[in-house]
Amino acid sequence: MHTHTEIINIKTLKVILIRIFLFFLLLGSCCLFQALEHLKPSDNCLVGKAPENRDKNRYRDILPYDKTRVAIGENQDYINASYIRTQVGAEEFFYISCQGPLPSTVQAFWQMIWENKSDVISMMTQEIERGRIKCHKYWPEKLGVPLNTGRYQLHLENQQYLEYFHIKIIRMVETETGETHFVRHLKFTHWPDHGVPHCSEQLVRFIRYLRAVHHKGPVTVHCSAGIGRTGVLICTDIILSLIERDLPINVSDIVKEMRLQRHGMIQTKEQYLFCYKVWLEVLQGILQFHGNQWQPESPRDHKVV
Repeated sequence: MHTHTEIINIKTLKVILIRIFLFFLLLGSCCLFQALEHLKPSDNCLVGKAPENRDKNRYRDILPYDKTRVAIGENQDYINASYIRTQVGAEEFFYISCQGPLPSTVQAFWQMIWENKSDVISMMTQEIERGRIKCHKYWPEKLGVPLNTGRYQLHLENQQYLEYFHIKIIRMVETETGETHFVRHLKFTHWPDHGVPHCSEQLVRFIRYLRAVHHKGPVTVHCSAGIGRTGVLICTDIILSLIERDLPINVSDIVKEMRLQRHGMIQTKEQYLFCYKVWLEVLQGILQFHGNQWQPESPRDHKVV
């Protein structure tokens, strides 16, 4: 039986959590994010800078590191995409972080999906934002009307439009062999460029759906450049998984590990602090679920670092 001192009043916990968040709101703006901004590149980007590959980059200054870039085909061809790996307890979480496809890179994008057997694509941008093209429309739009990318035919099998994200089930067919591969294309629709979602609950539900339907291969994530919103999604996914496993959380270390694999992951201070906001609101939701009093199942607290 828990003693009286072990029973924590939920109102007190809420106050503590809010104070923690406000503390990091200030500290993060002064120290943690600045320290990450001064993190030096961990590798060269020689392949991305090669003359033959320059037009394959949406932004000239956002390139994958040579050691973590995704190479496609027998010739190790170039695409602006990076492998991101991180340990969550005993499990390795595996992602592909990439830019939004250009008209000239659609075939390479789908070849990357095929070769890596990725079964989920998470799109965190709109095709056009503020009058600027952010991503080419690289998926089939109509049932029964396949999109031919050369090596692959893409068939839209089903689609569903929810309040804040769209779901498409796409069947890939390799034209030479007839082999198939199914991909879920998830498009989050409530994320402003360089900003953060107005409601963290929507992103949390999106990620939980993503996790429920992901079964094999890396999760492919892209926005426009493949570092800002993409970085926040990956960081948030890791935070949620650490909470579920009752493991310590260090947001700064998560971002640092991502940046060592793709330079510039999480672009702005606002995006960085949003990760703390998600953490806070998820913990508040857990407390509310347990009613007016909460009894910890484990003596381990989520460490705030």
